[in-house]
Amino acid sequence: MTRSDRSAEEVKARVEEYWDGRADSFDDDSQHGIHGDEQREAWLSVLREWTGDPPQRTLDVGCGTGVISLLLAQVGHDVTGVDVSTEMLEQAREKARAVDHSLEFRTGDAESLDEPDDSYELLTGRHLIWTLPNPETAVREWRRVVEPGGRILLVEGHWDFPEPFEGYEEIHDDLPLYDGRPPEELAAFLTDAGLENVEHDPLMDAVFWGQEPNYEQYVMVGDVPR
Repeated sequence: MTRSDRSAEEVKARVEEYWDGRADSFDDDSQHGIHGDEQREAWLSVLREWTGDPPQRTLDVGCGTGVISLLLAQVGHDVTGVDVSTEMLEQAREKARAVDHSLEFRTGDAESLDEPDDSYELLTGRHLIWTLPNPETAVREWRRVVEPGGRILLVEGHWDFPEPFEGYEEIHDDLPLYDGRPPEELAAFLTDAGLENVEHDPLMDAVFWGQEPNYEQYVMVGDVPR
């Protein structure tokens, strides 16, 4: 992978444009939205197992249309969602209003969060880290806003498709973790970035995605050192 001469801000602008364009239809895909009680309960079970006893002060980074944010709120956590895409955030706010959940959604950069130090007990992100031009910077920032002893939870995957995703043709070389990573590699990356007790578990049951997944999917957690 060879990075171009584009600045990180130029890459982020392309990413924002792409996800703004996906906002209206994002949840229609069973791999993204929640379609049915069985799928919902499967995700709630995972979140209950890995996030700790509620309520946790939680920041859902790259929250998109609020799929995970709303599930976290249903578990009982106090959730703030942040995303670069204003169109995605509008979808998230509409869904929160529809189910009468009190969540806060605001625009933000996963690599430079407008949050005080140690302000959260839990930080989550689903299929986010591959979209970032500076993932090492992002993890440092996540450690900063999560209090010592808090947890970072990521839902990630690894794919190796022959062609880049539509919309990412020009910028995929600017994303160091594009294509995702096998769980062992991401675990090593997070450990090198300073997280402790990093562990992962597969999410390969079709119930999570509405179909058999066509690439490796998993949940990964790590603790911020005390």
